[in-house]
Amino acid sequence: MKFIIINSFRTMVYVAYISIIIGGIALGIYQKGEFTGELLGLTGGLAQLADFAVFAFGGWVAASLICGLIVTLLDIRDDINDRLPDARRDM
Repeated sequence: MKFIIINSFRTMVYVAYISIIIGGIALGIYQKGEFTGELLGLTGGLAQLADFAVFAFGGWVAASLICGLIVTLLDIRDDINDRLPDARRDM
């Protein structure tokens, strides 16, 4: 059972990582007000493609920070739960 729980947390982090990157790109496109093919470089020039790269990079940075925090907090919680029986026994 512990194996399933640990892997479900890992899957949650993977899904969150990809979702945050896609959300960063979508938010950047929304901020530019261009939901057309111009921003993706299909009809625009190099400037639109550079904007897309900036949005993707921003999403990657945000995803790294948020998912890193999630993993850190889960690891701290796991360490506390591992040591909790020792503390109860010593009382």
